[in-house]
Amino acid sequence: MRTAPRLLLNTPDIELWPGGLLRARSNHDARLLSRARTVLRRKRDGRYLAAQLPEGLMPMVERLAREQGIDAALQCLETPLPRGGPPAQASLPLDRLNQRLQRLGLDQRYAAGSGLPLVAEPAWLHFAGLDRYRRALWLTRGAARAWQRLRAAAAVDGVALDAISGYRSHDYQLGIFERKLARGLRVAEILTVNAAPGYSEHHGGNALDIGTPGEPPAEESFERTAAFAWLQAHAGEFGFHMSYPRGNPHGIVYEPWHWCFSGPTG
Repeated sequence: MRTAPRLLLNTPDIELWPGGLLRARSNHDARLLSRARTVLRRKRDGRYLAAQLPEGLMPMVERLAREQGIDAALQCLETPLPRGGPPAQASLPLDRLNQRLQRLGLDQRYAAGSGLPLVAEPAWLHFAGLDRYRRALWLTRGAARAWQRLRAAAAVDGVALDAISGYRSHDYQLGIFERKLARGLRVAEILTVNAAPGYSEHHGGNALDIGTPGEPPAEESFERTAAFAWLQAHAGEFGFHMSYPRGNPHGIVYEPWHWCFSGPTG
C-alpha cells in the first residue's frame, strides 16, 4: 500500500512540518517533538510555535494567539488534504515582497537590472530526503522525484551526489542578507552571490545546491570534481540545468553547484 507523501504546508508566516523531521533544541522540545504529528514553525527565525499532539495543539511559545499569521496556519492545519494528495501546485501571494526589498534599500529597479524573475513560494512542498547536514530537503513534487532519480543514476555510475540546500523562503533569504550586512558586507556585494528576496530560484522549490562528499559546499572548486563532470553530461536527462554559468546576464557569480529543475512540477 502506498504511503501518503510527507508534505511541508506553507503559509506566508508559518510553515507546518510533519512530525519526526525537526531537531529538538531543548529537553522540553524533545518531549513534544517526539509525539508531534505536525509542528508549526515561524519562517522568520525558525522558532517552533506549537506542536499538534494526539490530544490537541500544544503551544511552544507564550501568547501563541498573537503570532503573526497564526490564523492562516491554524486554518491550514485544520483543512484536510484531498484523499489523493494535494491538487495542482499552488503558490503563495507576493504582496509583501516590497517590504522585504525596502529593508535592503532595493526597489523594482533591481528586477529590471538583474533580469531575474519573481519567484513565488509553493503552498506545499514534498520531502525529498535529507541533505548533507541531515536536514529535511523540500522540493516540488516534480523536482523531488527528478532529484532522487538523478542521484540514483549517478550512484550507479560510481558518483556520489548530495544536496546542500533546496527550498528557501523569502524570509530565509532576507535573513541571509541581514547576517551578511551585520558582518560588514554591502548590499551590492551580497547581490553578486545571493539573489534578493523574492528573486532566488530556491524560493520556488525547484533549485538545488549540489555537492559531493569531501568537497566543501558551494565553492567553485566543485567544477573540478567527477560529480560536476557527471552533472554536465547527464543532468539534462533528468530535467536539471545549471542556472549561473560564467558570464551569466544576471550579475551572479559562477555557481557550478546550483542546478534547477525545469521539467513539469505537477
